[in-house]
Amino acid sequence: MPTASKVKLHPAIIPLMAIAAGIIVANIYYNQPILKEIGASVGASEIEIGKVAMLSQIGYGLGMFFVLPLGDKVNRKNLIVLLAGLLTLILIVFAMAKTILVVYILSLLIGICSVPAQIILPMAATLDPVNRGKTVGKVFSGILVGILGARVISGLIAEWLGWRYVYGISAGMVLVITILLKLYLPNVAPKFKGNYFNLLKSTLTLIKEHRVLRQACLLGSFTFGVFCSFWTTLTFHLSTAPLNYQTGTIGLFGLIAIGGALVAPYFGKLADKGNAYRSLLISVSLMIGSVLLIKIFPFSVIALMISIFFLDIGVQATQITNFARIYSLHEHAHSRLNTIYVTVYFIGGALGTYCGLLSWKLGGWNLSTYQMLLWSGIALTIVIVSQTVTRRRTVK
Repeated sequence: MPTASKVKLHPAIIPLMAIAAGIIVANIYYNQPILKEIGASVGASEIEIGKVAMLSQIGYGLGMFFVLPLGDKVNRKNLIVLLAGLLTLILIVFAMAKTILVVYILSLLIGICSVPAQIILPMAATLDPVNRGKTVGKVFSGILVGILGARVISGLIAEWLGWRYVYGISAGMVLVITILLKLYLPNVAPKFKGNYFNLLKSTLTLIKEHRVLRQACLLGSFTFGVFCSFWTTLTFHLSTAPLNYQTGTIGLFGLIAIGGALVAPYFGKLADKGNAYRSLLISVSLMIGSVLLIKIFPFSVIALMISIFFLDIGVQATQITNFARIYSLHEHAHSRLNTIYVTVYFIGGALGTYCGLLSWKLGGWNLSTYQMLLWSGIALTIVIVSQTVTRRRTVK
């Protein structure tokens, strides 16, 4: 089996990987603009159905920790194809779910089996070492478009055909991309030779070894928590008085976020030039400004559009900068570094979703935006404190 550096890449491989990652990861986010419709069909309340978004994120986090490290130990192609095949079957069953319990279980499994999106990302980094940054950027862009486009697609399909078709159509897309990956994804020899227990142990050791990884994880968890809290509660905010938008209209707000995602990668250049602190300071400040805007003008569509655009730039730019930082730490442990970062990242997202739902229940949109503002403020504090500690250690 060839090593990564000896694999001859077809020009279409990286675009295929980007598209595949986007199609797979989108399944975690399809539920957000259609929670109300899913809840009505299975007889669940707003709070009960809101847990679906949280469970899919928890499942993704579990998959990040227990499955993603295998990308450094086993054949990544076989692992990706196996998980994508399982995801296809789960989506088909989800489209036929009749009870909230079944929806809960399948949402968790969808999260776990969507892990190939993050196995593909470090695999792309190893396939083309010469153009690593450019290659990872393409695949990560695919992931971002999948995350953000999921809301648009699910909202429109649910309004035209019903929410079950969202998952039925997705099952078909995942099946097609699974076949293409099976046919064209290269086989690459894994680098880790120990057993599974040692693999997990070495993954945890990375936390102790790298202070930058710890900082990135903590910062990423709070920023993604704001992101998930925002999009979960925004669905309820837009669907209730005085706005009263339908699912298709709610999903269209995701188009604005896609625009923000296309701008966010430019912040990665600041990190490449050694300006990671400046990049993080700007991106988190954009988040705070965006939350303040929707707090002051909660029912202004223009304010919401501006806020979505800049909030998404802030969140995604923070993630891109964090990836640039952690991928420079250990050349042969990209999957394990990804494991630590993305596991903590999605735990933060799940907690953000829960806190957002709780805030909505206790105080509606007003309290929800206070919660987002608090988490954004904590994120900014992490950036400032981390940079202060780094400067002090450099002086010593």
